[in-house]
Amino acid sequence: METRNIGDSLNSELITRNSQSETMTQFEAARSGNITPEMKQVAAAEGIFAEELRAQIAAGRVVIPANHNHANLQPIGIGTGLRVKVNANLGTSEVEPDAEGAKKRLMMALEAKADTVMDLSTAGGLDDIRRALIGACPAPFGTVPIYQAAVAALKQHGDIASMTEDDLFEVIARQAEDGVDFITVHCGVNRESVRQLESAQRLCGVVSRGGAFTICWMRANQRENPLFESFDRLLEIAREHDVTLSLGDGLRPGALADGTDRPQVTETIILGELAERCRAAGVQVMIEGPGHLPLDQVAANVRLQKSICQDAPFYVLGPIVTDIAPGYDHITSAIGGAVAAMAGADFLCYVTPAEHLGLPNAEEVREGVMAARIAAHAADVVRLGEKARAWDNEMARARNALDWQRQFELAIDPEKARRGFRPAPEKTADPGGCSMCGGYCVFSLLQGEEAASGRQAK
Repeated sequence: METRNIGDSLNSELITRNSQSETMTQFEAARSGNITPEMKQVAAAEGIFAEELRAQIAAGRVVIPANHNHANLQPIGIGTGLRVKVNANLGTSEVEPDAEGAKKRLMMALEAKADTVMDLSTAGGLDDIRRALIGACPAPFGTVPIYQAAVAALKQHGDIASMTEDDLFEVIARQAEDGVDFITVHCGVNRESVRQLESAQRLCGVVSRGGAFTICWMRANQRENPLFESFDRLLEIAREHDVTLSLGDGLRPGALADGTDRPQVTETIILGELAERCRAAGVQVMIEGPGHLPLDQVAANVRLQKSICQDAPFYVLGPIVTDIAPGYDHITSAIGGAVAAMAGADFLCYVTPAEHLGLPNAEEVREGVMAARIAAHAADVVRLGEKARAWDNEMARARNALDWQRQFELAIDPEKARRGFRPAPEKTADPGGCSMCGGYCVFSLLQGEEAASGRQAK
């Protein structure tokens, strides 16, 4: 009988990607009753039955972003019943087009244990940068293809509006061939949702770069969004390479005052309809969400998305729950992310201390990943119960025993915990504690009382 032991499901055998898993998507395999090597690996890592995972994928509640062309991929699952995952955004900008900087941020994100990364580069040799990053990245790798298409149009013709539908789909196909596992596509920015936007009175308008590119193109060309109008063309590319579609929230709120307004909800409804078309075509799909939201709207947004999109995995940016904390938005987003994940969001996009301020450096990438991981784990304690809480219990035992080395080993960021430890001076009554309490450490005091009571009893 199968157990929930991680090693058992692997049977000490290296699982490699086979021809069967490359002839159909993970979703199609699951619907056909087949358990792929990727499903076995994810089930083992999550400590669940492979058949349980297959059923969740078949129902559209879990995705495994795993492009057939990503050779060194270590697959992960995103969705219902699984550990909440964390994404780190990386890449270049006009101010820093250096590929080496992007590589440093990639290495830092992986070192900090981000589950996935996305390349949002807008400067330098974009194909070369992406291929170099994918080659060095065992984690699932995502992009926003319209960035590259828009940048190319601007360079070649001087304006984004000159981008053609074929230009956009050629970039999508090229990125899929390179091994990109999931792509953000703003298909819900269409004439109807833009009409709602134009009648709304937002404080911050459109804050999604991909959404802004799309709206600029639509207005200049007086045409429908090609990602919406030619959605079947997108599905063909995604199915061929098993690229997971992350249906982007181009109209997400960028200020608390704009949260859960008509444009955002209209776009969500459209994405729910497109998610059904993805499943019908055998394509894996997840949905992206806000954004900036007041704390009391976070859980309601998750429930709304899960209802409208039939429990598709939900990928949220933050949410950021106050607009006043530039420099600390890794904290504001961790607060919102914990609430969102506890309510059912499955995937948190990190936010760094540089959010709203500039391109993050490697250390800020690390801080952003750690903050999001803390939020994800806080939610997992509720979502997964004892399976997640076992880690906290081990830490509590080590803390009670004043076992500092074990505490460092168990810390989510062992390096920072070791750096931050300040032992009590030798001259204190009990130097085994830290400099906060010294000889008055509660654990030392109570352990001393218990030891004394034991001696008296004898």
